[in-house]
Amino acid sequence: MKWKGKRKSSNVEDRRGQRSSGSGLGGFNPMILGPLIRLLFSKTGLIIVGIFLVISLLTGNNPLHIISQFFSGGTPQTESVTPYQGTAKENELAEFSATILANTEDVWNQLLDNYREPTLVLFTNSVSSACGNASSATGPFYCPGDEKLYIDLGFFDDMERKLNAPGDFAQAYVIAHEVGHHIQKIMGITDKMQQLRGQLSKTEFNKYSVRLELQADFLAGVWAHHSQRMSKMMETGDLAEAMNAAHAIGDDRLQKNATGRVVPDSFTHGTSEQRMRWFRKGFETGDLSQGDTFSADPL
Repeated sequence: MKWKGKRKSSNVEDRRGQRSSGSGLGGFNPMILGPLIRLLFSKTGLIIVGIFLVISLLTGNNPLHIISQFFSGGTPQTESVTPYQGTAKENELAEFSATILANTEDVWNQLLDNYREPTLVLFTNSVSSACGNASSATGPFYCPGDEKLYIDLGFFDDMERKLNAPGDFAQAYVIAHEVGHHIQKIMGITDKMQQLRGQLSKTEFNKYSVRLELQADFLAGVWAHHSQRMSKMMETGDLAEAMNAAHAIGDDRLQKNATGRVVPDSFTHGTSEQRMRWFRKGFETGDLSQGDTFSADPL
């Protein structure tokens, strides 16, 4: 791909090297527990606690955090953070991802009125989102609750080494697929899916999940169609890289490699053939009206 020197998106949160916080006490220092208990049982305890509560109401801060600062001499309990230093390869992947995101912005701002640009979050090991905590093992994902894409850049290395799906356009396809889920959120499709979740059995819901994922593949193909027309970033062999990646992450292929057998009722993303076919359809037509996977029969 001819991506270097192109515009990079500003809608990127680089959380690499950060640990996702699971603390439910909002910065409460456990070292104050003893003094706090003695305070509560003293004669002036109720008055002081009342003052803390008033301050909390006026400032909107957690009262436990205020008390913690009071007993630690007014100094907030902070953790020193060393700036993350990625490898040269990883930092280039971060730059590449920001460039591809910018390209998706250019395409979808042209195709959709009042397009809301999503944010790309880069992380390592684990991350917190509006959809909950996730580890790198989850793979790239889109969270409709905060309209953000989450990617551990190590996944691209896994694509090459474990899935035999190398290439920068294969990586671009992954990002474009997650942006496709954002398009579904904007169109209201994701919300309809969430309404179905509690009404259907797991097997039936999986069938809808497959259609949702195949539509995201189609939307990735639509992006590639219009991106090539607008930016001419694709080179010989790029389309083959995306098709190979779509094939590599088909449910049937992943299950066969992992367990030696295939269980169609447990499919959530579609077969290799389906994923390749819907991506190619989006790429060849560039026509949003041809991506209704929910009505398609057969898929």
